[in-house]
Amino acid sequence: MSDCFILLSAGKSKRFKSKLNKQFITYKNKPLFEHSLKTALNSKLFKKILIVSNKKIIYKNISVIKGGKERHNSTQNALNFLKNKKIKNVFIHDAARPNLSINLLKKLKKELKYNNAVVPFLKSENSVKYKIKNKIYNLDRNKVLLTQTPQCFNFQELFNLYKANKEKITDEASLYLKNNRKIKFIPGDKRNFKITTIDDLNYLESETYFGIGFDVHRLIKNKKLFLGGVKIPFHSGLKGHSDGDVVLHAIIDAFLGAMRKSDIGTLFPSNSSKFKNIRSKNMLSPVLKFLNDNNFSINNIDINLICENPKVTKIRNKIIKSLSNLLSINRNLINLKGKTVEKLGIIGKEQAIACEVVCSLSK
Repeated sequence: MSDCFILLSAGKSKRFKSKLNKQFITYKNKPLFEHSLKTALNSKLFKKILIVSNKKIIYKNISVIKGGKERHNSTQNALNFLKNKKIKNVFIHDAARPNLSINLLKKLKKELKYNNAVVPFLKSENSVKYKIKNKIYNLDRNKVLLTQTPQCFNFQELFNLYKANKEKITDEASLYLKNNRKIKFIPGDKRNFKITTIDDLNYLESETYFGIGFDVHRLIKNKKLFLGGVKIPFHSGLKGHSDGDVVLHAIIDAFLGAMRKSDIGTLFPSNSSKFKNIRSKNMLSPVLKFLNDNNFSINNIDINLICENPKVTKIRNKIIKSLSNLLSINRNLINLKGKTVEKLGIIGKEQAIACEVVCSLSK
C-alpha cells in the first residue's frame, strides 16, 4: 500500500478571466501546475502521482487522466482510476497553489499515521461577517478555518464517501463534514495561497538578480566548433581545455555571477586533467542543478556572439533551439545577436570568437 499525490489541474478558471487557464500560466518559466508537481516529486513521499487535466500532458512515470466538469467530478475520476492500485492515502492538491512546500507535505504525512483525514488551514486575519437573506451577522474569526490543499485522506474511506455522494461539493473536507466524519485540522502555510484571479499573480513575489558573462577563445585547425551546444560546420574549432564553447561558457559565468558564486574557472580549473576535453554542456549541468536546488529561475538571457564568421544569421535558430533544450526554458526567453568587429584584431582576422551574455534570474 502506498500514498498517491493527486494534482487537480482541469479547472476552467472562470474567475481568472484569461484566454489561458490559470494552471497553465507561466510562473518562473514553468506552467503554474508544474511547481506543485515538482515539489511532490522532490519530496520522495509518493510512489504514485496522478494529474487530472483536460489538456494533453505527458510526463515520464506520471499518470494523466481527463478531468470532469466540476472539481468534485475530477476528484471522482481520480478515485475511480486508483481503485485497484493499492493506494493507502491520497493527497489532493489544487494546481493553482504553486508554493506548496515539502515541509507541509511531511507534516500532513505524519498526521495521517493517526488520522483518516488531515486538512491544513489558516486562521482569518480579518473580521468576518455572514449574510443570511438581508441580515448580516458577525462571526468569531478565531473559530473560522480557511482550509487549504493538499487535503489528505484514507483512500478507501474517501472513495466510499464519494461513491455515495450525489451533491456538488467545493472540497473533500466539505464531504467529510457533511457525513459527520472526523477531520484533523493542522496549521497550514501562508505561502501556500491559491491563485484565483489574475491580480493574485502580483502576490507571487520574487527577487531579481542579474549576471554578466564573457568568454573568448582562439580558433585552431583540426578541431570541431561548438557554439551553444551545437556542432557548427566550420574550418576551425575553439582552442580550450574543454570544447571551447564560448556561448555556454559565457552563459555559465552569467548564471554564476547572478547567484554570486564566483566563476567558471573556479568550478572547472583549466589545470585539472579531470576536465580535459569536457563538453561544455556537461559543465552547464551542475550549474543548472545548483540554480534549481536554490530556487532560482531564468527570466531571460541576452547573447552577443562576436565573430566575423560563421555568420550568426545562418546558425541563430539552431543555437537558440539547443539552448532552449539545455536550459529547459522557452526559446522566446533567449535572444541571440551577431556582432562583428569591423575586421579589427584577432576576431576581425577570424582567429578567435568571443561571446558576452547578460542574464536575469528570479529567486
